[in-house]
Amino acid sequence: MELDAPLGDLVSGGPARRPERRRPRRGTGVRLEPVEPERDAEPLWRATNDGTGRGDAVWTYLAHGPYASVEEMHDWLGSLVPSEDPLFLTVHTDDGPSGIVSFMSIDPEMRRIELGNIWYAPRAQRTGANTETIYLLLGEAFDELGYRRVEWKCNALNARSRGAAERLGFTFEGVFRQHMVVKGRNRDTAWYSMLDTEWPSARDAFERWLAAPTDARPSLASLRDR
Repeated sequence: MELDAPLGDLVSGGPARRPERRRPRRGTGVRLEPVEPERDAEPLWRATNDGTGRGDAVWTYLAHGPYASVEEMHDWLGSLVPSEDPLFLTVHTDDGPSGIVSFMSIDPEMRRIELGNIWYAPRAQRTGANTETIYLLLGEAFDELGYRRVEWKCNALNARSRGAAERLGFTFEGVFRQHMVVKGRNRDTAWYSMLDTEWPSARDAFERWLAAPTDARPSLASLRDR
């Protein structure tokens, strides 16, 4: 029976798969491992309490932290270990454990997934670690697990996170007003997404960026425009 109303395109294929905690995730400059509090707590705490004061900004827009001691960091990391959604991973660089990322809001039936809970110690910021990490996670979501949509959400006041989303190729979709209360304060949430149809162009830009000499890398946006 034909309906006299506009309809969306038919979508082929079945549900996406859930990400696996212990699947290998390794790039040139980073590797992503399941969170292990005994291994990760001390280096992560010391990397965000390095005496420079720069680590304080790590926690500004997060729903958790800061942590007053290694023991507090250890307890928080321990709470992440059993979680399947979000599925937390530690980002390792040449300097050791340097940040946390996660797959979250995992919806295999609707084939959408979010990258979130992203933070890095000051030593890993502006080093390319996040770019390669997001490349690995996007490739897994689109190329291996079968998702149609990957989301990125952040506090609308978080200019650094919003800039990162746009630099990495996500499309701004709008602001959810009074979306959350975080640490007793209002949070309007900026929503971004990347679709499976957009990933091939973004993937090519990521790979050309990663292959370029570290001291001569062009912007990702310029590579996507070629």
